[in-house]
Amino acid sequence: MGHPSDGAADARRRILEQTLAEVKARVEILEAALDPAHRRFTGQAVWVGPTARRFAEDLVARRARLRQAGQALVTTVEEELASTR
Repeated sequence: MGHPSDGAADARRRILEQTLAEVKARVEILEAALDPAHRRFTGQAVWVGPTARRFAEDLVARRARLRQAGQALVTTVEEELASTR
């Protein structure tokens, strides 16, 4: 017979699995949010000059930070889920 807290642990694991799936889906949306602008600014000369260059550099940096932050969220939930096994 299982330990009385096994049911709670199973429920927690299921919740974390659902949370992980939801976080991954939302992170994927967030990661793609800047892709159209990134493609326009890095793929062709839409806007030129020093201001445009700074804007493009900032866009690239923000896109990278957004991806890193999203991956950190996924990693945090994955680690928490792994601790339940």
